[in-house]
Order: sequence, then structure tokens, then C-alpha cells
Amino acid sequence: MIITFYGVRGSTPAPGPLTVKYGGNTSCVHIELETGHDLILDAGTGIRSLGHKPAKKSTPASILLSHGHWDHIQGYPFFDPIYQPDRDIHVYISVQSGRKLLSTLFSQMDGTHFPVRAEDLPSNHFPKFKGIESELYEREGIQVVKQPLNHPGGGVAYRINENGASCAYVTDNELEPPKKLTTRYDQWVNYLHGVDVLIHDAQYTEDDMPHKHGWGHSLISQVRQLATDAEVGTLVMFHHDPERSDSELDEIQIENEKYLKSKHAPTRSVCAAEGMRISLDKPVLGGATRIGID
Repeated sequence: MIITFYGVRGSTPAPGPLTVKYGGNTSCVHIELETGHDLILDAGTGIRSLGHKPAKKSTPASILLSHGHWDHIQGYPFFDPIYQPDRDIHVYISVQSGRKLLSTLFSQMDGTHFPVRAEDLPSNHFPKFKGIESELYEREGIQVVKQPLNHPGGGVAYRINENGASCAYVTDNELEPPKKLTTRYDQWVNYLHGVDVLIHDAQYTEDDMPHKHGWGHSLISQVRQLATDAEVGTLVMFHHDPERSDSELDEIQIENEKYLKSKHAPTRSVCAAEGMRISLDKPVLGGATRIGID
């Protein structure tokens, strides 16, 4: 399993001299499985540059959407494979969001907001509303498990297990929301327990509160604690605030290392950056998954 980050920013793109190191594109992560399948997690602006890679293949492009907010779908009209004649595009949508999310994804391509209409695309669209675990992957030793997010409008997290290696994608998730609690903290600990790589929303600092309490994002300190409690292998802090500069993220990285060291936790932590590549290699004879970060 190889994980590559193409968009790591939350809420809105943030290009400019202060975000060069970590990147300014919104949410998009590519997972290349050992089977050769390509999983694309969300379709923020990062999917534009990702699209050049699957465009060279003929296999179906599978996109797993966490939810329908703009920063997670606005790159879809710029995804190269949707312009390839008869190319199969599988867009997986959570049951919680259903047809409303699909409408949001395609309505941005209505001829008014974008010059090409969704119905005029030459590729084949196959939106999926049911559980993806049994539709494509389980028969090949791959398991995809969903968990509802604590986020306004709903959404889902994904945990992908392949041959003993595992990665979880939990973006736009508020661990302690002020109102409706969809998934409790202890449920998150159980769901994520022992995962090799946890990609988790870490948009806010204590200074952002209480003004943004209830906006559907977690405190960095909360995410560190969750990774420790769930005995995660590597924590990847994701969905950076658009106002967070490279130097501020560098400081957060230092704080993470100090925290984990003080807890004597085996977990290591990195801040997600565009172009970052994480490889998971499960030894044939068992043992711990080897995790490489480039």
C-alpha cells in the first residue's frame, strides 16, 4: 500500500509564499493497493494534479468521498480521467449523504458554474450508494470499513485494510462537538485501534476556540491524544487551516514530537504535505508493518 498526498489543506485553497512547503490544495489522497487498484480519497483541488497518473491507465478510477463540502469536491471537474471516452469512474458515496452529495458533485458542472456539463462527459459514471466493502475489494483480501463523522451535514471516515496493513482517513471530524455527537470518542479509539497510518483532521489550535467550536474540526491536541489512546503507528495531521503557515506547521510538528515523547508513545507524527509519500510493507512472515515516509 502506497499513500500519496495531493491536497492537504482545509476549507479553501491557500496558495502563496507562506504555504509552499506543505501546499495549498484542498483534500485529496491517493492510495495505490498491492492489487493495482487506485483509491482516491476526496476530490478537492489536489485531484487535478493527481489526475495525470490514473489517466495513463485503463482500469476504473475509484473515488471515495467523505462528504460534499466544496473543499472536498471542487477539483472533480479538473480530473483528467472523466474526459476519457468510456473510462469507468466509480464514485462512492456514503449512505448518510446519498443523492444530495451526488447532486452537489455534479451540479457544479452545469454549464453556468463550469463550461462542461456533467451529462456531456464522455466517461462512464457509476455512482455507488451501498457499502463498498463487498462490491469491489473484499474478495481480493481488501477491506474498507466506514464510520460516521462528527461534522455538520454528516460524512464518513474510511479504514482500508490490505494484507495486514491498514490506513484510516478521518477528515472533517470534531472529536468533541457541542451538539449532536454521531461517534463517541471511545468508538473512535476502537475503530482506529492499531491502525498503521491515521490521517486525521487537525485544523484548529486552542487559540481558534471557542469561536469555531461546532464547525466540525478537531483540535490538534485532541488528535494527538486520540492517536496515543488508539495506539496508532503513524499519525498524519491533515486538513490544515488555510491561515496556517509553513512555519506554524513546523512548530506544530515539534510540539507533536515533544508530546509523544513525554507519553512514551510508540506513535510518530507528521504534518501532511503535498507530495508526501508513505509506503506500508507487511512482512510475509508477520510482524510489524514497515512504514516509510518520503
